Amino acid sequence: MRLLRFLMIFILSFTLVGCDANNQTSGNSSANSLSISGKNVTLNNLPKYAGEPFVAINNNEPNFSEKDKNTKSFETYSYMKDGKRAGVAYANIGRDLMPKDDRESISSVTPTGWVNKKYDIVSGGYLYNRCHLIGYQLTGEGKDTPENLITGTRYLNIDGMLPFENMVADYIKETGNHVLYRVTPIYDGNDLVAKGVQMQALSVEDNGEGIKFNVFVYNVQPGITIDYVTGENYLSKDGSTNKPNQSSSNNETNLNNNTNNQTKVEIRGNKSSKIYHCPGQANYEKMKDSSNLVIFSSEQQAINAGYTKAKR
Repeated sequence: MRLLRFLMIFILSFTLVGCDANNQTSGNSSANSLSISGKNVTLNNLPKYAGEPFVAINNNEPNFSEKDKNTKSFETYSYMKDGKRAGVAYANIGRDLMPKDDRESISSVTPTGWVNKKYDIVSGGYLYNRCHLIGYQLTGEGKDTPENLITGTRYLNIDGMLPFENMVADYIKETGNHVLYRVTPIYDGNDLVAKGVQMQALSVEDNGEGIKFNVFVYNVQPGITIDYVTGENYLSKDGSTNKPNQSSSNNETNLNNNTNNQTKVEIRGNKSSKIYHCPGQANYEKMKDSSNLVIFSSEQQAINAGYTKAKR
């Protein structure tokens, strides 16, 4: 089946990404392995950012209780203890939870650490997005559920979270099955901006044959330094994504020094066929107006999402 083939490639890509990230991390190799318990994910036992938007956790195995593995839809959202920062978002998503109305504006919501600035090097201009923990296409939550929104970079939102959200949405629409889905923002102490999010999902009726993942997505932006304590940000000079001399040095995430030198290319994928097209290929221009268009910023991102390159 096309879906199963896609998922096998998808899961394999996690393993490759994870190994690369792990090899980039010095010292404490066992603590930085990807066999991390889903209940004990911390910034200290995650690999440092090494050029890919996410890494697999616990060999990509999600952690859900047996009692929740049923076909009853639900959704829950929360705040951290301070009552201001968004906390864990958890749902059992079925077609009945998916939105039927047009998406409303969420510009009235100001998540913690919202110090937004515009940069020429950021696709779309502005550094931050109001990132849904559980994507709008999955449960339809908007401005009336501010605890489902965090301050996230464009990179976190588009390169990191969106491919997973689209995969889950497509699966539910195609099968009518349910997917257990939990997103946990990971903060360093009282920081206003999360260092990233842990995303876990498991398809219920087929016990994970259709959807299964457990990943950490980095809240970074290539070329931009972020002070996670306050949300302040500025152009990087040394490739670092954290404010210099930040107290929790063990939790710093570092950009791949080559990121800023990469040429930006629009890769056009077909979400129906799971085929991607590069500039100059036969159907590249035809895909521009396709209803199945999915845009990637690199071939590697398309491959990580389970897409295969067109033959011509």
